Amino acid sequence: MSDIYISKEHFTHTPDCTGRPDKERRVYELLERLDIPFEGVDHEVAPTIEACRGIEEELGIMPCKNLFLRNRQKTMFYLLLMPGDKKFLTKDLSHQLGISRLSFAEPEYMEQYLDITPGSVSVMGLMNDTEGNVNLVIDGDILRSEYIGCHPCMNTASLKIKTRDILEKFLPYIGHTWTAVEL
Repeated sequence: MSDIYISKEHFTHTPDCTGRPDKERRVYELLERLDIPFEGVDHEVAPTIEACRGIEEELGIMPCKNLFLRNRQKTMFYLLLMPGDKKFLTKDLSHQLGISRLSFAEPEYMEQYLDITPGSVSVMGLMNDTEGNVNLVIDGDILRSEYIGCHPCMNTASLKIKTRDILEKFLPYIGHTWTAVEL
């Protein structure tokens, strides 16, 4: 079990948003508007997959590893969703996307396009990318999973949402498509 504090009180609808950051409140409001059910838990800052082990035990799902990447020219940006325990090799993804070189994007691009800070990267941040600057890439293991684990744009809470709802309700509503890869 992780050594971070995890609230034992699950929430299955919009929690009390008193004191929560606006970006987190907006996630709950959108999920409610789209009639997307979710289960969630509050916890201390969980910026890494290792810190999320306790969250996995509590929610029954490990939050995705979310990597924010860019091309060499800093003109194309990618959000990669993959299982937390899977090793990431840049060359494998670069090859599948037909890009010569991918690197981790700088935090200022993450904030500019997704309104998210390092450690809080999540598919939910795409709701802030209204101009479609970020390309979503999803590993096949995530696509084959019944649920996606993600942060609501803050790494002090984690959500469990049906993958189907992300793909069929959330992404179409915010105008984002996705590319499947096998890593």
